[in-house]
Amino acid sequence: MAKSVIVSLNNQTSSFSISKIDRSKLYPTRKRIAIDENGLPCTRASIALDGSQVIKSGMTAQGYFSDEGRWVPKDEVVGINPDGSLAELYPSTLGIEQKLEGPVNPSDILSFEVSSVYHLGNEGVDDQLQTELTNGNIFRFPFNYGADFNLETAYLLSNSEGTFCLVGNPKLANWIEEAAVFVPDSLVVSDDDDLDFEMV
Repeated sequence: MAKSVIVSLNNQTSSFSISKIDRSKLYPTRKRIAIDENGLPCTRASIALDGSQVIKSGMTAQGYFSDEGRWVPKDEVVGINPDGSLAELYPSTLGIEQKLEGPVNPSDILSFEVSSVYHLGNEGVDDQLQTELTNGNIFRFPFNYGADFNLETAYLLSNSEGTFCLVGNPKLANWIEEAAVFVPDSLVVSDDDDLDFEMV
């Protein structure tokens, strides 16, 4: 079971259980299973680009093959920044108290690329935070479900269905501005040359 989401507002700590929301929890699902000639389920696998290896499902979770064919365990893999420096590995934030920022402007979420949505259960929520969430206020805090090279951002909010956490990264929108020009009707040139095709 996952550790709790622990946040603080004005030095008052609140704790939530966490459960990921995915399509299977919102909509009915069907699953197709490939079977062999004996009626047994098939195991999914891929073939390496050079055709020398068969990679079964789950194998890449343990490590990778380098271009030279050397096996590299996952714990030896490091992140590299665009400038070539080593990327910082951020630990999981679950079970570690995170300070809330806000209330934030709700429009901030419009410039936010959501990658995951979690439902949060009340394990001990401070009265002040509960009041703020009930009043529709939104808070922001750093979030990582597991250790990762990218520290994500989470928005904490609540509605009549419960308390939720939207996780992802800020996304800057590039707006294209076009100036509107007013043209008086007297200057509008019509393409209509008053031809009447019934005259032919």
